[in-house]
This record gives sequence, C-alpha cells and structure tokens, in this order.
Amino acid sequence: MASPNHDALQRLRQRLANLAEVLDVDAARARLAELSELAGAPDLWDDADRAREVTTELARREEEVSRVDRIAANLDDLEVLDELAAEADDASSGAEVTDGIDGLVAELDRLELATMLSGEHDHADAIVSIHAGEGGVDAMDWAQMLQRMYLRWADTRGLATDVFDESYGEEAGLKSTTFEVRGTDAYGWLSAEHGVHRLVRISPFDGQARRQTSFALVDVVPVLPELDAEVEVADEDLRVDVYRSSGPGGQSVNTTDSAVRLTHLPTGIVVSCQNEKSQHQNKAAALRVLKAKLAELERQKRAEELDELRGGKRNVGFGSQIRSYVLQPYQMVKDLRTEFETSDVQRVLDGGIDPLLEAELRRRAREDR
Repeated sequence: MASPNHDALQRLRQRLANLAEVLDVDAARARLAELSELAGAPDLWDDADRAREVTTELARREEEVSRVDRIAANLDDLEVLDELAAEADDASSGAEVTDGIDGLVAELDRLELATMLSGEHDHADAIVSIHAGEGGVDAMDWAQMLQRMYLRWADTRGLATDVFDESYGEEAGLKSTTFEVRGTDAYGWLSAEHGVHRLVRISPFDGQARRQTSFALVDVVPVLPELDAEVEVADEDLRVDVYRSSGPGGQSVNTTDSAVRLTHLPTGIVVSCQNEKSQHQNKAAALRVLKAKLAELERQKRAEELDELRGGKRNVGFGSQIRSYVLQPYQMVKDLRTEFETSDVQRVLDGGIDPLLEAELRRRAREDR
C-alpha cells in the first residue's frame, strides 16, 4: 500500500523534471565540461578578460547543475525513507519524510525563480546608482539607508561590491552614490529595484518631530563583458573634471585631486568615481559606469521604438514610485507593483529584501506569459 506521502513525492519528482527541462540542465552539463577544460588550460590567464568570462560562467554553470543534483539526491533519499517507513509502519520516519517534503517544496520554489532569471542580461553584474529626491536632508538620509540595505543584501548572498562614488549631504546622508554588485544573477535580481522608493517617518532632523515623506531614485544597469567593444566614447564627447575626494573617513582618498567626474556632452550623463587611490583608477572606473549607462540608454531607445510599433509604450516603472516604506504611524513595507507587503520593516532595511524581489520576478513572469 502506498504511503500518505507517496503522491506528494511523485509530484515533486515531476516538478523537478519539468524545471530541469526548462533550465536545460543537460546542455548546462555539456557546457560545464567545456568550461572546466578551458579553465584548466595553462594559458588561460594570458588574456585576463577572457579568463574572467570563463571563470564567471563556470561558477554559474556549476551552481545551476549542483542545485538540481542536490534536490534530486535529497528526493531520492526521501523516497527510500518513505518506503522503509511504510514497510515498518514507522510514524516517526513518516513525519520526517513530511518535513523533508516541505523543505524540498521551498527549494523547488527557489529553483523556479532561477527559470525567471533568463533575460538577456540577467546573469550580468550590476551598477546601482541612488539619488536623493524630494525631502531635503531626510531624502539624503534615505538614500544612504537604501545604500546600506543593498550592500547588506549583497553581503548575505555572497556577492562582491565596490562603491565608486559617494556625494555626501551637508548635514547628513548622501546626495547620490554609485556602486557595483558582482556575482551570479546580480543584475537579474537588482533590476527589480529600479524606480522611486518612498519613505514615511517622523523626521529625526525636525525639532518639532513632524512626519516627513522622502523620495530616492534607484537606477540599475547591467555590466556587460562586451561593453568596451560595444560602446565607443569619443574624447571630444567627454568633459573630464578632477577634484579632491570628499566625505568622512578617507585617509588615502582625501589627500590629492584624484576624484574624477565624467560628463558625456551629447547625453548630459554625469558619473563620478572617488574611492580608488589614483586618478587613473578613478577615471577607468567612471568610464566603465558611463559605458554601462550609455548601453542601457540605447537599449531603452530600442525598446521604446518596439513599443511604438506594438501600438503603445508599456509602463516599465522608470521615474514612478514602486515601493513605500512606512516607519510611522505604523510599520509597513509595500510594493505597489506586486501588492506584497510586510510589517517587518527593520528586516527589510537590514537587507532582507528577497521576498520583495521574488514577488516582482513572479509578477514579471506572469506578465510575460
């Protein structure tokens, strides 16, 4: 006689097979073998850029394959345990199988999210820029809070970060900041954060303790390996300004005119970098950010042209409020696109934004069907 968990295990087996097909795990295994051979070549690092591409893709493919294999192995173990529990009429083992099923459902939910990160640039690294909006010093403080939130989120996921620029407010917070997040699917996840974020709280900077609404814009663009070849920036289109780095805490960065600001004259895009130790390093980093922003601008133009051909422009959220964070008179974070909300505001501000990101990825997947 089949156990009470038999049907649930069969459904998990079918779901795993379906997801493995969507992810094309067989092709991923073949590609992993190719990349392993390339990574083992003695001349790999003769071309540093090519080596980084190989090792980055190798790590991503290893994670894809190992995630499916890990779930399959756990499912095998549960099926064996379930058979033994049924034969011995062991209620304790049966309960262990039930708990294991719950765990596998959660893992398959996460694997399903991986199938949603299949956009053209979802696997790329990300450049995040945050700009304080309306709200004065509170908005600048809010921009710094958002930076901290994203850097903490990246740290919990094992993603590397580099802060390129921080323009500090006169009283507190940041007027703007730009940083890079590097690692598997960094852009795919963080693209969900592009838009205006709204904070409501009792202002710590108001002597009368009045409620203040503040806004900050989060801009996210992908970093592509082919950017240097794809985006040409003519010297005559650039204005280069050098200045002394500002802000707290910089023994090495504040002593010389090493910070660099690049203005792209045809588009008016301005980027800065001040956190490297030399003017040359800051200029190279700023140029990298500029090229990413120019590439994204060109992609937006192409998307708008296609939207016009389709009969209208779809709202992609640029410049619109996507989420509200309310600290007073009640505690609530609500995403206005997905209607997802949580009262655990502090957890979100400490980097616990995964449920918000997942809800937006699922919304996009439904919209694209």
